[in-house]
Amino acid sequence: MARVLIIDDDEAVRSATKILLDANGFEVTAVADGQSGIKAIEARHFDLVIVDLFMPGTNGLDTTKAILKNSPLMPVIVVSGFMFGGSSPEMPDFEAMAMEAGAKAIQYKPIRPKFFLQAINDAIGVA
Repeated sequence: MARVLIIDDDEAVRSATKILLDANGFEVTAVADGQSGIKAIEARHFDLVIVDLFMPGTNGLDTTKAILKNSPLMPVIVVSGFMFGGSSPEMPDFEAMAMEAGAKAIQYKPIRPKFFLQAINDAIGVA
């Protein structure tokens, strides 16, 4: 059973994601912020981390970088409720930034379970 850490400041998203993953055979830990996620990884082994991009305090990019600094092979999926594509020429390319930070995939909220589960299985190497 793969161990998954969810890092998301939105309690409803954390709960819904945990329910989906529990129902699909994952062992899930969920925390509300980047610092708690970093501490959880220091205390326990996880097979995958799912991190929200936009959170107060330590945002998803910084959290991803910190995780991968200490666990460079850890697969990370970044999720966001913000759709990145072409909204403004002044808007930073957060999707590219997440991939450069080391994310294996980007998923958008609201989560579409079929595609989300496929991204998780791809990230942890399940056929």
